[in-house]
Amino acid sequence: MLTRRDVVLSALAGPVFSLSPALRALAQSAPAPAPAAPGGLGVIRAVTITAPDLKAVESAWTQYMGYQVIAKGKVPKATAASWDAPAVGGSPYLIVGPASGEQTYLRFVQQGKDGDDTGSGTLGWSTTEITVQDSDKLYEKLQHSPFTVTHPPAVIPTYSYLKAMHAVGPAGEQLNLTWITEPRPDLAVAKSPVGRCFITVLGAPDLPAALKFYQDTFGNTPSPIRQLPSLQLAVVKLDDGAKIEIDHYGDKAKPRQRPDGGLPPGVALVSFDCRRFDALQDKFIHPAARNELPPFKGRSAATLRGPAGELLELLKV
Repeated sequence: MLTRRDVVLSALAGPVFSLSPALRALAQSAPAPAPAAPGGLGVIRAVTITAPDLKAVESAWTQYMGYQVIAKGKVPKATAASWDAPAVGGSPYLIVGPASGEQTYLRFVQQGKDGDDTGSGTLGWSTTEITVQDSDKLYEKLQHSPFTVTHPPAVIPTYSYLKAMHAVGPAGEQLNLTWITEPRPDLAVAKSPVGRCFITVLGAPDLPAALKFYQDTFGNTPSPIRQLPSLQLAVVKLDDGAKIEIDHYGDKAKPRQRPDGGLPPGVALVSFDCRRFDALQDKFIHPAARNELPPFKGRSAATLRGPAGELLELLKV
């Protein structure tokens, strides 16, 4: 199955100044800057990723990405239940965040590997896209690191203010590391050498249905659907230069296999501020409860399941 990530990476692998038809179509899919029209789903607050070795993750992200340790501990049983993953109750977790102090975090939860543990090519959350201040410098820093750069930095020719690379982290996390070289009103420019997650990518079996879900449930306005040579995609606009990108995988795509009572492997869960929290009570997997994980401890939180089986943790605002 060809995913948006495959299309982008194949384009980046070619000559920097030769725009492939696939990348041209992808560039044309970028929404024009427009005044924010916020819906109920707000800023991305955390991306939760499964990992077999938290020590390796901590060492890699603090040493090479400049991230800071925010918290360590064990997943409360009530939190695991709210994620529909009771088996990770009591499992160690690690929360790291950018040196800028921006309140969007990566949250790694220890879960053993079972075959392909990245979830690549299956339905659900797939890739974490992070802003960086200089992808060329970061590329040099990542040489001989636990991060495998699969495609070095390359300029997207039609959009000369974007220079991106792709890397895979020590837990198998799929990362797009994007340098926004000119400030853009619709994109979150990095405030530290490695900034925050500003786009999460979702693989869905039915793109129009997924867009309808996000608009009907949260009131967030999607972009028009764009047709690449082998893929359809669209984005759902969030607050503060963030987005959800939804790729159409089709009805032949496989659901993500998860261990009994565990989290979906790879990108398991994405947490968002939510202004429609109280109106969504009937959609929660478990009733809303006080969040027990820092740095949002004490806020009302609950999780619901999206149309591709993706887990969305909502934080009441």
